[in-house]
Amino acid sequence: MITVLLPPTLGARFSLPGVADALPAPVFPEIVDDGTAPHAARYVARASLEISRLVGDRTPVVLVAEGDSGPLLGAVGAAQRSAHRPVLGYVLVDAPLPQPGSPTRADLARNQMIEVPARANEPAAYRTERLPTVPDWPDAPCGYLLTDSAYAHPAHLAGMRGWTVREAGGRPSRDLAELVADLVS
Repeated sequence: MITVLLPPTLGARFSLPGVADALPAPVFPEIVDDGTAPHAARYVARASLEISRLVGDRTPVVLVAEGDSGPLLGAVGAAQRSAHRPVLGYVLVDAPLPQPGSPTRADLARNQMIEVPARANEPAAYRTERLPTVPDWPDAPCGYLLTDSAYAHPAHLAGMRGWTVREAGGRPSRDLAELVADLVS
C-alpha cells in the first residue's frame, strides 16, 4: 500500500510537516497548475497521471487530500479505479467535503461555513467553476484530519457521515499516519 498525498490546488505543496517520516511509502505528486480553466478537471487529470507515474499499476493506494483538493478526491479516486488501482481509503486534511451535484468552491465554502481567504495566485472564476462529482463515492473508508479550526464545521459534517475524524494534537503527521492505519486495518 502506498499513501498518495495530494497537495492543495493551484500548484501549492502538501504542507503537513514531517509526514514523509510518519507514513510508510508516501508519495507526493507534483501537480502543476497553468492557470487555465477548468482548474478542477485539469487537477484531476494531472493528479491521475502523476499517481500512475509514481505508483505503478495495480498497487493499492490511500488518497490523502489537503485543502481545495478535498472536493476533488472522489474524481481522483474514480480515475484510480478506472486504471485498476485499488483505493483502500480516503483522508481529507483541512478540506471542504465533496457534496452531491455540481457545486462550486464558493458553494462549498458557504454550505460548510468555511471562511478561508482567497490565495494571491487564484485565477478569475476559480471559486465559481463547477466541480466534478462522482455519484458512487465514497467506495472505501473515509477519514478527516483537522489541524486548522477554520475547518471545524467540515470535520463535524464528516463525523456525521460516519467517517473517522481526528483533531490533530501537537503531532499532526503522526495523527495522519494513525488515521490511515485505522482506515485500512
